Amino acid sequence: MAPFPSSSRRLPLRHCAAACLLAVAALGSQAATMDPPDAVPAAAPVALPSQWTQASSATPDSLARWWELFQDPQLSALVIQALQANPSLRKATAALQQARALRDAKQGALLPGLNASGSGQRNQTNELPATNAFKVGLDASWEPDLFGAKRAALNASEGDAQAQQATLADAQVSLAAEVALAYLQLRGQQSQLAIAQTNLSSQQETLQLTDWRAQAGLTTSLEVAQARTAVEQTRAEIPTLQASIAASQHSLAVLTGQTPTALVSPLGTAAPIPRAPEQLAMAFPADTLRQRPDVRAEEARIAAALARVEVADAARYPTFSIGGSLGLSAVTLAGLTNGASVLSSLLASVSLPVLDGGANAATLRAQKAALVQAQASYQSTVLTALQEVEDALAALRGQRARLQHLQSAASAAELAALLASQRYTSGLIDFQTVLSTQRTLLSAQNSVANTLTDLGTGHVRLYKALGGGWQPDAAATQAATPAPLSAGQP
Repeated sequence: MAPFPSSSRRLPLRHCAAACLLAVAALGSQAATMDPPDAVPAAAPVALPSQWTQASSATPDSLARWWELFQDPQLSALVIQALQANPSLRKATAALQQARALRDAKQGALLPGLNASGSGQRNQTNELPATNAFKVGLDASWEPDLFGAKRAALNASEGDAQAQQATLADAQVSLAAEVALAYLQLRGQQSQLAIAQTNLSSQQETLQLTDWRAQAGLTTSLEVAQARTAVEQTRAEIPTLQASIAASQHSLAVLTGQTPTALVSPLGTAAPIPRAPEQLAMAFPADTLRQRPDVRAEEARIAAALARVEVADAARYPTFSIGGSLGLSAVTLAGLTNGASVLSSLLASVSLPVLDGGANAATLRAQKAALVQAQASYQSTVLTALQEVEDALAALRGQRARLQHLQSAASAAELAALLASQRYTSGLIDFQTVLSTQRTLLSAQNSVANTLTDLGTGHVRLYKALGGGWQPDAAATQAATPAPLSAGQP
């Protein structure tokens, strides 16, 4: 550190200012000739397919509220409630606000600083009269950003803020999908419960008929025991399904920022499993990557890492600062406005790293390595995004074909069970055929319900993979403390 004279009694202010200007000019000349940092190898570009394995027709707007495509008002209400009141989302919102505040702090460092000060002092020595001293003044300081270190630090903070905003959007996407998946699972479980109860009723009628036939001597007690076994096995499934339904209700309540039992009553009535339209809302691969918030977050992290490389590189060059003060001094408060002594000073300093044990060079290498990591993370995120979309499309194709076959099988099983019951009543077939057709019917109907649920969840995963479920403006202005819905609302 080589300070310039700071007292106006040693060097007139105009001479000190001239020295400051000469120093700025010298450092500016050095900045113009400084060597750029060593180049960092750019990440290899990811080859994007021209389109997905299914026709494309969507826009980001059509994906922003994809849950409305299921045409289930209760599902839409739950998703909106979760986006407003989920604690994890509020945490992500606070993290975004923190990142923006840190960015603003970096921006403030580019401007000169000005501080006001005042003091009063009373001294007395032995029997001498007491003396007073009052001072007021202004202190100013400024560090010119000749080599761009502060500007690069601001860019890094801006990248962090943009990454945090994209992280908030990614949390919105995941939360909307999680609510929809839990809701579809709930409706699927309720459908399975209805199937079990319907089959239980049918099996109880068969048990009663078998018991009558045994009393009439038309059948044996073995068939009665077999019929009772089927009834009890089906009845045993009901408590398990009821427990699963309760767990899904509790999960949805917590996701929407409410106590676990808040939605037991609103979601207690069974409803059909929601189905998305067969015509998928798709986007081209490049549009998908622009829409997905996790990809945007990785892009912002690359920008922040590149800015930190510039900050580390600028640390190898001198820093220059200018400071000054202007104040008044008097023995009385009134004297500060009349006849006070004027105190002034101007200080200019320059600092140049000479020996640092290689710390600055090591920091620069570390930041370059961090940039390479950010580039690799971006590539990985892009490839994962492409895979998720293609996986979801393949799963949907398989689920649609499976559903068609299972629905045909369930219709045939229902007819077979009806015919078997009629023929058993007439004594044309044995009881084993009745049991077999009833088990087949129960299995086929459960498979249809499960596949309907899987088809819905497949759509949810596809829309999530396409980056649906958020809007840039909404992500930036998400409320921090929304009011939750009452327990009586869906």
